[in-house]
Amino acid sequence: MQHVRLGRTGLKVSRLCLGTMTFGYQCDEATSHAILDRAADGGITFLDTADVYPIGGNAETVGRTEEVVGRWLQGRRDRSIVATKCWGRMGPSRWDQGNSRKHVLDAIDASLKRLQTDYVDIYQLHGPDPDTPIDETLRALEDIVRSGRARYVGCSNFLAYQVARAIGRSEALGIVRFDSVQPRYNLLFRETERELLPLCREEGVGVIPYNPLAGGLLTGKHQRETPEEGSRFTLGSAGPRYQDRYWHDREFDTVDELRPIASEAGMTLAQMSVAWVLANPAITAPIIGASRPEQLEDSLKAVETPLPEELKERLDTITAEYRRGDSPR
Repeated sequence: MQHVRLGRTGLKVSRLCLGTMTFGYQCDEATSHAILDRAADGGITFLDTADVYPIGGNAETVGRTEEVVGRWLQGRRDRSIVATKCWGRMGPSRWDQGNSRKHVLDAIDASLKRLQTDYVDIYQLHGPDPDTPIDETLRALEDIVRSGRARYVGCSNFLAYQVARAIGRSEALGIVRFDSVQPRYNLLFRETERELLPLCREEGVGVIPYNPLAGGLLTGKHQRETPEEGSRFTLGSAGPRYQDRYWHDREFDTVDELRPIASEAGMTLAQMSVAWVLANPAITAPIIGASRPEQLEDSLKAVETPLPEELKERLDTITAEYRRGDSPR
């Protein structure tokens, strides 16, 4: 497994990052640990989670994923790069969400307890908070890093201008700045190429994109008539969101066009789709997910088999419409 620098930092992370957002809901603990074991065997040392996971769950399941990951980490912590996130609702009070100083400081302590560790390698804001000044949030993150509870900080689901402003404020204040971003990025959602990815390359920000397989649509296994039970498209409260993002005739038409191209290249559609994300020089490590250990194989092969330039150009052309910002969400 290749390891690369996270943006401008000296931290080396595996070329793939294992996403864990279904652990403890779609995947029981035994299956989750089997997936973690297979990822480790394949050389994946980079794990991403969040305090609100598992996806699709409810108030009773919030935090369960970190607990599942924390139990697996015992005896392995020094061989893993662990990233987690805060921002989402974690309790009934109005202050149990967002990026206020109170919530961020409460959230990191709660995450560390669930993960059974003294620190995380990367602590990320899961989304922007318009009700909290960015200076307040950045100062809270600075305190977390200075206290040793996190080594680096980043963000997820921020627009390019929000990342740029946060970096500017960090520089003006002389405090910790975002060293990673987590945007949605795949062959069926390319809007981040227009502003966010160029910004990250210029500023030396690592990019850890989620949904490289568009929630599983880019595996080619789904039929457009109805979502497959047990998939992201039917998974509790997350199902409607994923259907809204990808379950459209245009996306299925594109998948139908891509499938024979992958076959011609001697790849599965999933392998080709992950390899296409990896081929973008702005990308550090795509976040891959799985509900069974064997589902990691295509992504592992994508690292071993770089996408030929002519094939990348062909895929870029076919999916150019998803770059313009008018694709369904």
